Amino acid sequence: MDPVILARWQFGITTVYHYLFVPITIAMSMLVAILQTMWVRTGKDAYLRLTKFFGKLFLINFALGVVTGIVQEFQFGMNWSEYSRFVGDVFGAPLALEALLAFFLESTFIGLWIFGWDKLPKKLHLLSIYMAAIGTMVSAIFILAANSWMQHPVGTTFNNGRAELNGVEGFLEVLTNPVFLVTFPHVIFGAYMVAGGLMAAVCGWHLAKINRDGEAKDGDTQAYRFGAKFGAWVLLVASVGVIVTGDLQSKIMTEVQPMKMAAAEGVFQTEDNASFSIFTIGSLDGTEEIFALKIPGLLSWLSGHETVKGINDLREEYDSEGFLRYDDTKTLLQQEYAEELQANYEVDPMPNIPISYWTFRLMIGLGFVGIALAAFTLWTLRKDRLPKYGTVWTTLMFAMPLTPLFANSFGWIFTEMGRQPWIVAGVLPTQAAVSPTVTAGEVLFSMIAYTLIYGGLAVLEVWLFLKYAKAGLPEVAPVEVQKDPDAPFSFAY
Repeated sequence: MDPVILARWQFGITTVYHYLFVPITIAMSMLVAILQTMWVRTGKDAYLRLTKFFGKLFLINFALGVVTGIVQEFQFGMNWSEYSRFVGDVFGAPLALEALLAFFLESTFIGLWIFGWDKLPKKLHLLSIYMAAIGTMVSAIFILAANSWMQHPVGTTFNNGRAELNGVEGFLEVLTNPVFLVTFPHVIFGAYMVAGGLMAAVCGWHLAKINRDGEAKDGDTQAYRFGAKFGAWVLLVASVGVIVTGDLQSKIMTEVQPMKMAAAEGVFQTEDNASFSIFTIGSLDGTEEIFALKIPGLLSWLSGHETVKGINDLREEYDSEGFLRYDDTKTLLQQEYAEELQANYEVDPMPNIPISYWTFRLMIGLGFVGIALAAFTLWTLRKDRLPKYGTVWTTLMFAMPLTPLFANSFGWIFTEMGRQPWIVAGVLPTQAAVSPTVTAGEVLFSMIAYTLIYGGLAVLEVWLFLKYAKAGLPEVAPVEVQKDPDAPFSFAY
């Protein structure tokens, strides 16, 4: 057993699991804030009921997201101490800001929102959920800035055996990293696809149930119809943002990690007017194409370059020049660490081609399935119609949030696996980042323990989510602010 492989598996399992909660937390908080705004402005009970209904689902998700996210930072010290030592000066700053600024912003104002329904004036209480929603996006800013630096290490120099920020200017360069500037909106739009799909799916299922039973509580049908249409439109609008930012991201990716683009497309030899591969079968050693179904010229358009470098040529380029960007340049850190890298490590710069290739296509394919389901939902609900209850409709409603959610996950798997064998692109190989004293048995034990615990949490999450989603819209009483300052707090959910 190799501790490097096991440590990678453990981090991959915990990260992918944690990210199942992140998109819903980021986007659902803002959608709930919008619903509450509509209630404050109109006074209609339908919007208050939707706010409390989806607010409860948001809180269940938020709690599980916090629990599963804490494990990530422990692994940096336990399994990846050499990585932490090497990048601590760079990586520590955004992570510290994420904890001190974003997490405290989220937790403080979520607490005020939960317990402040009858304690705070309406507009001040509304502000608390907006602040919590802003906190989730601030958190995403710092996390994605750190990850984008791993993809394209800018603003740093090699000094005292590790990467160090070039002062304030270096930190600003990390926050304006071109990879980050396209990754952040891409991730945020992807989150809104998931949350919009979730809202539309839950409301759509209840509409079908009302159609089957032939009866509903006063106002339920109109409230669910609004929620379903609102969620579907959020998914569709967000999908446009995902497509636009995804195109920009592919062009940046080609510039800073040409091997990742080549692996994503199964391009083995450098091509002019390169074709986009719909389906490719390569040789077992990953050096040549056996069969491919392609769209001519599309890959050159997506990459922003007439000529797309192939895997084999990039490997030869690495052997002679080291890690290079598309334009044959390196960042300052990549230049300064090149001699140390060549002297101490033997690196094959090619990632796992099948994983890179298929996760890229699963990301795109599942995203488009989610778009189609949202459009179908809007078409089904046209002219005050109700969907027909049955296995097909229920399956489609389950699929509507899950397809963009899994598209998000496959996108991250592609992003991280396509960067391999680097933990910091062109600088630190993954094999050099693992803790030198950790044993395979220790990593295996903790990985099994985390996986079992996460499995139990998954059962709890799904049970709670389905229980309260099926329960439907809650009854609400008029919200009145308590005049007595000594009155106890009440849990609104």
